[in-house]
Amino acid sequence: MSNLPLFILVLAGYLILTRIALKIPSAKVRLPLFAISNIAFVALLSLQTRYHDWEPEPIISLGQEAVIRHLVLVGMYVLAVTFGYVLLRKLAKRSGALPWIAFSYPLLILVLFKYFYFAWEPLLDRLGWDDWILTATVIGLSYMAFRLSSLVLEVRNEIVEMPTLSAYLGFAFFLPTMIVGPINPFSVHQRSLESDNFDSGYFARSFLRIAVGAAKFLFLANLANQLSYAGIFLDQKPHGPIDLVVAAVFYYIFLYLNFSGICDIAIGIAGLLGIRVIENFDNPFLARNIKDFWNRWHISLSVWARDIIFSPLSKYLIRRFGTRHTNAGLTVTTFVVFLVIGVWHGVGWRFALFGVIHAAGVIGNYYYTIFLKKRLGKEGFRKYNKSRLVHVIAVVATFAYVTASFSVFANSYNQLGIIKNAITEGFFISGN
Repeated sequence: MSNLPLFILVLAGYLILTRIALKIPSAKVRLPLFAISNIAFVALLSLQTRYHDWEPEPIISLGQEAVIRHLVLVGMYVLAVTFGYVLLRKLAKRSGALPWIAFSYPLLILVLFKYFYFAWEPLLDRLGWDDWILTATVIGLSYMAFRLSSLVLEVRNEIVEMPTLSAYLGFAFFLPTMIVGPINPFSVHQRSLESDNFDSGYFARSFLRIAVGAAKFLFLANLANQLSYAGIFLDQKPHGPIDLVVAAVFYYIFLYLNFSGICDIAIGIAGLLGIRVIENFDNPFLARNIKDFWNRWHISLSVWARDIIFSPLSKYLIRRFGTRHTNAGLTVTTFVVFLVIGVWHGVGWRFALFGVIHAAGVIGNYYYTIFLKKRLGKEGFRKYNKSRLVHVIAVVATFAYVTASFSVFANSYNQLGIIKNAITEGFFISGN
């Protein structure tokens, strides 16, 4: 919070300069200036703070040498992304498997950085660079990788025309969606740049969206977090099982307020520039089943996984093994999709298990639906779906399932040990 005034000042400068760039009539000038302003402010904002034991510290206080190293890495980041553009131009329109090289390149960079980070540390040590410099520099890589890989398919499928380098870099480093998305398609982004929908009503709605998001992210999420795992179980006191239920529920609420709040801010800031960003949430607490949950939670990731993995893989498996194995093909595809979603969220078995749990939920719902249709018939199934009691039970059950799944997502092995010990001590005290 100590850097909030500086962040607001930098953000105001970004909005003013970027809006000026977007008002330039000539695309040959407008798009390069838009790209340069986004890259410059991404570098500037990532330059402001580092995190050491969760305490923000101005990087500028560490000296000129650290700043130079940081800016060198920003330049390397831009060059790495630019090489992706070269592959896009050379391979996206080619026949055969060549377009998949361009598609895979951003994802390969993500995998190398996220899952083989241990390989970078010896090099950083030799250079005398702290690993946080690299981490602070390569911000937004997960979301950028998914957006740029999707762009290759948009070009290949002729949804959009081949972008210029400046349009590509402006999209890749678009500041509002860099850190936490949403994973906005290039087609949506580019249409916004080509149309001027910036009016007083649009400005007011965008500003209100930022205010709502800030209230969620800065205030309500912090309140919810005080009743989540960290807020309850890290006080080194004994706790009863009911505290575990409260912590699990409020962690889910905290995640929603934190994530949706910052997405609201991102969508609102983009709106102030007249650029549309797709929605990422749609009342996930009201989801009727796990499939419905993923149609309401992190929607841009769900759409990416559906279009990039589920649809082509399921079609391939059904074509390869025949329609009589459709259910098996969909089961395998669903498992693959959610395993990818799980490991995308983070490194380690906890995230893979999170994906497996949600795969089980979606697959279970799929076969349960098939069972109900056979058992109840068409009319009976329609009445079942319209039953208010069934709907309420389904929503409550889905909420409980998602809440339980996030407990795996939320806690490291050590934290699980702390929670176990706190509850065990609570049982021991209540037993006496």
